[in-house]
Amino acid sequence: MTIEIHNPELEVILQQRLAAGNFANVEDMLLQTLRNAPEPAPLAPAPDKRTGQALIDVCAEIRGLLTDEEIDSMFARNRAPSRTAVDLAP
Repeated sequence: MTIEIHNPELEVILQQRLAAGNFANVEDMLLQTLRNAPEPAPLAPAPDKRTGQALIDVCAEIRGLLTDEEIDSMFARNRAPSRTAVDLAP
């Protein structure tokens, strides 16, 4: 693997640390840094696909309480009576 450094400040810091003799090379420095770093938090699990099962289960609890006609009347459109159009042009 090749890593390119495009940040001059980072390059200077790496060269200073290597010159100080703390590490034999950049790979050793990177390896020690990663070993001492805390473990990253696990990724959250992907959400389940919605199947509508929760809605089906809730509706199952009330199934049979209303007749089909009562349900139809609850969701039927309340059509407004027809009105005469008004011409608003001057």
